[in-house]
Amino acid sequence: MDFKFTDEEENFRTELSNWLGKELSTITESQKNDPDEYWKFTLSMRQKLSEKGWLTMAWPEEYGGHNASHMMQVIFAEEMSYNRAPGRDIFGTRMMAPTLMIHGTEEQKKEFLPPVSKGEVQWCQGYSEPESGSDLASLQTRAVEDGDDYVINGTKIWTSGAHRADHIMVLTRTDPDAPKHRGISFLLCDMNTPGLTVNPIVNMAGDHNFNMITFDNVRVPKKNLVGEQNRGWYVGATLLDFERSGVDYSAGARKTLEELINYSKTNNLNGKPLAENEVIRNRLADLSIEVDVSRLISYNIAWMQSEGLVPNKESSMGKVFGTELQQHISQLGMQMLGLHGQLSPNSKYSVLEGRINHMYLSNVSETIAAGTSEIQRNIIATRGLGLPRG
Repeated sequence: MDFKFTDEEENFRTELSNWLGKELSTITESQKNDPDEYWKFTLSMRQKLSEKGWLTMAWPEEYGGHNASHMMQVIFAEEMSYNRAPGRDIFGTRMMAPTLMIHGTEEQKKEFLPPVSKGEVQWCQGYSEPESGSDLASLQTRAVEDGDDYVINGTKIWTSGAHRADHIMVLTRTDPDAPKHRGISFLLCDMNTPGLTVNPIVNMAGDHNFNMITFDNVRVPKKNLVGEQNRGWYVGATLLDFERSGVDYSAGARKTLEELINYSKTNNLNGKPLAENEVIRNRLADLSIEVDVSRLISYNIAWMQSEGLVPNKESSMGKVFGTELQQHISQLGMQMLGLHGQLSPNSKYSVLEGRINHMYLSNVSETIAAGTSEIQRNIIATRGLGLPRG
């Protein structure tokens, strides 16, 4: 593997970065502070990214892509995350789409992929349930065959972005008598289907991103079954590998770390710049190393995907390292900012736009979502190191 980017790739990075700088400079304070207005800005950015041909550039042309190299798509994701730019639907582009390309029928690909490429739809993921989180295979949401449809009943929880979504990928139990990893099927469902209800969950940072979804006799056409009936666990696991991969963790962390480094140079502790404090200097240096490690893990995963491989233990490595890195940075940031770290983004006295406080509260869920850090370490131990199951 070679992590050296070509001249074409570096030129694209520069072009994208400059374009994002201009577009993001137009966002207003009301758009930043009002979730509905920010969502409108997000959709506007998505349309522009699609028109530029960047949103799904590495996809095959028949599904709306431009057959660009996989590393070009990685650069796109990295710059979007580094610049904190809205516009991507990672549930559609990074999770559903590559999973469908592996397990879906040609009819499903032609129906569901082009709208994602055009930036016309938003997806969400229906996996966790009130009694099935880390032990996901114990899920109880039922799908019963009825003519040409499945009828779904049950509840999903912690569903990110469901209140904005047009479609949901949902794991259901189609054979309650089978062993728990069997008897599960993977369905694609329209969020506007009668009987589907979305209820908000507001996190401790005050954000509404999570939701609880109730399925009450929700009918889904059988043609929306991805893979084989009762074999959906393997489709869902493929999606998890894509969800856990990505350069977003390291790119976002690198941006915040750079801000903390600059803050340390211009703010004092006991009459001296924070940058001269040995404890702060050492922690910043440690985090710089962690950012680079996270970035290289992501590049390795991207290289594997470009070779047609589906990373498994590698995705778990990237996920556990990247999410814990984000927590490490926000923890140090809270220590560096002192009492200013307690201020929310809407305070006129906040430092760094209150971002550290928000990160500190929001990042708690990062090591839980998409599989806890404990689960990731079990995957690394068993599938990576060949150790026995605990």
